[in-house]
Amino acid sequence: MEIYHVRINHIRRPLGFCMLHTQISWKIRNARGKRQQSARILVSDQENMSTFLWDSGDKDLSSLGSDIPIRLEPRTRYYVQIIVISDLNEIAKSKVTWFETGKMDEPWQARWISCQNQKRHPIFQREVQLRAEVASARLYICGLGLYEAYYGDEKLGDEYLTPFSNNYRQWLQVETIDVTRQLNHDDKLSVLMGNGWYKGRFGFTAHEDKGFYGDCWHLIAELHIRYRDGSEELIKTDEDWKLAFSNITFSNLYDGEHIDDTLALLPEEQVTLAQGPEGKLMDRMSPYLTVHEVLRPVEVIRTPKGELVIDLGQEVTGIFELDLKEDYGTQIRLQTGEILQEGNFYNDNLRTARSEFIYVSDGKKRTIRPHFTYYGYRYVKVEGLTNFQKEQFRALCIYSDVEMTGRMRTGHKLVNQLLSNVTWGLKDNFLDVPTDCPQRDERMGWTADTQVFTATALYLTDAYAFYAKYLFDMYTEQLQLDGMVPDVIPSAGIHSTSSVWGDAACIIPWILYQFYGDRSILEDQYESMKAWVNWVRNYDGDDFRWRTAFSYGDWLALDAMDQDPQHAMGATNEGFISSIYYAASAEIVGKAAKILGKLEDAEEFLKLSQYQFNAVRKEYYSPTGRCCIQTQTAMILTLKYHLSDNEKLIKDTLWDLFTASDHQLRTGFTGTPLLGDVLTEHGFADLAFELLLYEGYPGWLNEIKLGATTVWERWNSLLSDGRVSGTDMNSMNHYSYGSIVEWMYRHVAGIAQLEGEVGFKKALIAPKIHWDLQELEAEYDSPAGRYRSVWKIVDPNHLYLSFDIPFGAEAYVELPYFKREKYSNKGNSLLQKEVDGRYFVASGHYEIQYVTDKQLTPRYTVDLPVLRLAKNPRAMQLMAGFMPHDNVPVEMRGKSFRDLLRKYQPEMREDEMEEINEQLTMIFTKK
Repeated sequence: MEIYHVRINHIRRPLGFCMLHTQISWKIRNARGKRQQSARILVSDQENMSTFLWDSGDKDLSSLGSDIPIRLEPRTRYYVQIIVISDLNEIAKSKVTWFETGKMDEPWQARWISCQNQKRHPIFQREVQLRAEVASARLYICGLGLYEAYYGDEKLGDEYLTPFSNNYRQWLQVETIDVTRQLNHDDKLSVLMGNGWYKGRFGFTAHEDKGFYGDCWHLIAELHIRYRDGSEELIKTDEDWKLAFSNITFSNLYDGEHIDDTLALLPEEQVTLAQGPEGKLMDRMSPYLTVHEVLRPVEVIRTPKGELVIDLGQEVTGIFELDLKEDYGTQIRLQTGEILQEGNFYNDNLRTARSEFIYVSDGKKRTIRPHFTYYGYRYVKVEGLTNFQKEQFRALCIYSDVEMTGRMRTGHKLVNQLLSNVTWGLKDNFLDVPTDCPQRDERMGWTADTQVFTATALYLTDAYAFYAKYLFDMYTEQLQLDGMVPDVIPSAGIHSTSSVWGDAACIIPWILYQFYGDRSILEDQYESMKAWVNWVRNYDGDDFRWRTAFSYGDWLALDAMDQDPQHAMGATNEGFISSIYYAASAEIVGKAAKILGKLEDAEEFLKLSQYQFNAVRKEYYSPTGRCCIQTQTAMILTLKYHLSDNEKLIKDTLWDLFTASDHQLRTGFTGTPLLGDVLTEHGFADLAFELLLYEGYPGWLNEIKLGATTVWERWNSLLSDGRVSGTDMNSMNHYSYGSIVEWMYRHVAGIAQLEGEVGFKKALIAPKIHWDLQELEAEYDSPAGRYRSVWKIVDPNHLYLSFDIPFGAEAYVELPYFKREKYSNKGNSLLQKEVDGRYFVASGHYEIQYVTDKQLTPRYTVDLPVLRLAKNPRAMQLMAGFMPHDNVPVEMRGKSFRDLLRKYQPEMREDEMEEINEQLTMIFTKK
């Protein structure tokens, strides 16, 4: 038995993080036992755990999160060990881990220092003369806009773009860096400054020469040194620091960076003591922001225009390193882009973002890189280099420390590429803030993009701390806006709001609670959740004004009345969507209040939710239960929230709408993330698979066939000939529609929670099988431990499945196409306890192979709808000889081929029809 994934507040060895809670969680693997008998938590200030600050004793502690009730001191390291005993008396001890507090509320002795704006980026610095051998040293630092700290020539810490992106008007993040190793000699402590989110061009209101939050560089830092002789020293920013000037002459996040190494060295100047920014200094909340992968070019292209272009083979986010030695004064220019057009470099879809790096060589051999910008790119156009070799270039992929927890592979090549695209889209847009895109002049934390993707992200990664920071920032914005949630977090001056977007304040914490079973996220965000619903309630008044407020609605849906592919607004009534999400958010607040013991609030908000749902029914549904808004998204929302008493009618309408669109989706940002789950849970799993596997437009696999390595913003970001459909709002790296992967984990792999449960301690394993996938293997290292689901179609009549349930968890298993009476091995451990057609299992490994109660190959018969048959080329060829398929009326496309044969070939005999049926029966697709 082994303890792994020990986390403090969901962070691996947090150094200097804000400790809103002190909570430890862990997981167990390789145990013979099924569950935990007891657990013990030990906390010490000694690494050898010789004495304890706290000992929980052997108790039934939750591995999902147990509090450490000790009073924390500033700038102190605490060591932690966990001991777990299983129900078979196995004993496991974790490795000793640690967490270290930052400055907490300790007063700062350092002063803010600043300087006048200069063309060359400043360097604040001072000499360090050590008094003795250093035992430990920590640098506590915050610099605005961005900074990189150095001791001598060595960069301190492995993070980039510090101090990250947040609402600087309310709070400023302090980074803690362990510099013990570097302080083994006297040298210069220096801090190179950049612009970034704070004082550079960012957002829709900032200008090139003035940022939204500020327009001056600021720095505050304390270097705390403890010597081996027991003495201590503090080096702090004050008037004794000097000002030097770097060779960086320009930087911002959108346009890139310019470095000129031919510039002359300038004399040092005095720094200026400053009041500092208005935000409060706080220990950090942002997860570590580091390089996770280093990619090499897969190809160097000489384009038809003669351009030298690097192809990474994958769209990434981050910076790069370039090895070079060029003559003195040589200017090298690199520009980044997502796609090629007609074989040439292209980045017009980045709008005003120049996305470049310009370097002027001093003639020396160097490895150069940008410091204070980042790029979203696959292609790099290089100008000015002589004899370039692809080995000179390395892409540094930068994103927040979100450990991968999900892995899935199928027998379908394009689906596997989709899974890769979604994962890379997550990485590329998880750069401290969950951004909408990483490349154009935007890169903002749009709330709807974030909330629709949260569940997918939590299957793929351990992102609790990442989202917790985002939500903390959200509430700081709400405090300035009477509870309103701006469309973008941090807002950067965007103070508009919308339903679905603002509802992220309730939806994201609720999803986090469901996945992790950690109620602290509800405690932390409850006032934010409540404030949003109250703001909507005040706006709504007594006459439902919220229905008439601006809303993005089903953004980028394809069912707009004008049928313009560039149209952004969907056809689903915005007031309908707003009303539903208002009611749903109120319900979430009511449920959260009940969990937190706020019973009066619970009653109030649950009553409000019910009132609003009833108002939706009264306004948008007929007495027979028909929805007055006839769109795919409206039907999906109706089924999800059970808004009609006549769900059969709603499902029939949904089917008719898909029939009218030839089984193609027309949904946008609101409908698409719900599509797979709702279809599957209401009997349309085959349709959900059909949408997933459709290789034409609009569809996920269509993008892949056109070369996508991430998920597009629009279904038609590229046209069928590879041309860009437009440049006004067109990103090749938006993860929102990647939310289909949640459905793939929840239903195709079948790894879901039992309804009403949290933390994945009780699961429902119910995989959905599809012939075109042939096989699937999925792992999800949940907060409760690692689940694994495998299925394989052995042949048209045999299915193999295996499952792993983690220690301390249990599950109900649904076996597809399984009849107990046909299975001979009655001793199979999977089948020992049956409950209502499901098989109950505890922790362990289970597998089974059986004869299915139906043939698994797709059969094409005259009783299938015409539009379904038309998707198979051989079936289409056969049908074309009997009916004018291209001219079949829309309302008839959902009819069976048999019905249409009777319509168009009324003289056809029954035996002739059966002959056609036999021909169709022989047609099936095998991947």
